[in-house]
Amino acid sequence: QVQLVESGGGVVLPGGSLRLSCAASGRTFSTYTLAWFRQVPGKDREFVAAFRSSGASTYYRDSVRGRFSISKDNAKNTVNLQMNSLKPEDTAVYYCAATPRRLITSQVRDINDYDLWGQGTQVTVSS
Repeated sequence: QVQLVESGGGVVLPGGSLRLSCAASGRTFSTYTLAWFRQVPGKDREFVAAFRSSGASTYYRDSVRGRFSISKDNAKNTVNLQMNSLKPEDTAVYYCAATPRRLITSQVRDINDYDLWGQGTQVTVSS
């Protein structure tokens, strides 16, 4: 059974940085499509960023492009989300997601195309 475990959340001042990590147990990420989503109370879970192992392509929602960076560490079997220039509107629970399928571009932002989910980690951006 593959399990995803996120870490790295916390409280940070506006303009600050955090690095989230998601580790997988039970299987390697070598061919997976990996993503981060986030959710605030009362709203739907939304796409943040994705890494497609086939071609090492990355995808971002418009509001985080240029501030966030998703990467995969094959040696540690983790997917990471470096978040810089954080804003209060980035406050949410962040979830790691994965699927062994090679998603096409039109699928990477769709929550329904991911099979595995972590438990979430809270990110709070506040002064």
